[in-house]
Amino acid sequence: MKSAALVLMLLAAPALAETHEVQMFNRSDNGPMIYEPSFLSIAPGDTVRFVPTQPSHNAAAIDGMIPEGAEPFKSKINEDFFVTLTVPGSYGIKCSPHFAMGMVMLIEVGDAPAPALPEDLPARARERFEAILAANPQ
Repeated sequence: MKSAALVLMLLAAPALAETHEVQMFNRSDNGPMIYEPSFLSIAPGDTVRFVPTQPSHNAAAIDGMIPEGAEPFKSKINEDFFVTLTVPGSYGIKCSPHFAMGMVMLIEVGDAPAPALPEDLPARARERFEAILAANPQ
């Protein structure tokens, strides 16, 4: 009888949220000033861990590129940083010091349409976002 109760409790338990790791590089095999991966598709409630694999990077939400109701965030430079994303939608992420050099990534939380890119994006950031979107059609 105890084993049946245990099985019922386990079946009724909610699925555990996942933690996804993103590394931040000055240069990798995929190019300069880059997040790896540059695109994540995650479930609401999942956590993203940003790891400063090489120095001088952070992770910050891009103004105008987070879902309505989501809280913006910004880590410190060289900080191992965790953020839990609960609001479904697309999140544009930048490295503050290297934004103009195109150090950006995209996180899709739940089912989300492709984001509209703000008009004021630096040229290299726009190019990288366009490449990310082309490689990951939504």
